[in-house]
Amino acid sequence: MSKDLSGYRDKYLKGELNEIDLPDNPFVLFSKWFDEIEKFGTEIESNAMSLSTVSSDFSPITRIVLLKKFSESGFVFFTNYNSRKGKSISVNSNVCLSFYWPSMERQVIIQGIARKISENDSIDYFNSRPESSRVGAIVSNQSEVIPSRNYIDEKLNNFLLNNKKLIKPKNWGGFNVVPSSIEFWQGRDNRLHDRIIFFNENNNWVNKRLSP
Repeated sequence: MSKDLSGYRDKYLKGELNEIDLPDNPFVLFSKWFDEIEKFGTEIESNAMSLSTVSSDFSPITRIVLLKKFSESGFVFFTNYNSRKGKSISVNSNVCLSFYWPSMERQVIIQGIARKISENDSIDYFNSRPESSRVGAIVSNQSEVIPSRNYIDEKLNNFLLNNKKLIKPKNWGGFNVVPSSIEFWQGRDNRLHDRIIFFNENNNWVNKRLSP
């Protein structure tokens, strides 16, 4: 089975990225872009991002997770620490985050180190989640092999029958990705896209333009 996709192409005409408009701090630009996506974009989940990790056997894997907080300290997401991503990060904390916002022809690529956030911050966020999300985090041993869908449904029903308190599991919490570089990509005509990358050098951010 095969399908030729060579004819799939589009024009990129919705913006530009010029050095004269760049802030010194990449978090300022990320916040500006995120606000614009929220206001003008058509993405269903503008906080959806790919998270790429490398396991102990050097196998890469990428999945979509949700950004839950960002600041100059980094980019925060939550997961089960015993999941595939959690185990990969425990042996290799170098990760890559990617945001793609096609409605505004923009992409952001973040490379950095993932570190666990504090237990108290994880508890606070866990308790702020809808009840169904908290139950799901308790019931699921994320990434483990299970015999069937029925298995997890029965586990859920048993939990709902026998438990009243929704306490955050010890193996569930947040990671903060502290960036070493942040690249901003703006689609341009003729495939000559704008690419600006910020590097953290001795706690100072410097930026360079990359060839498209």
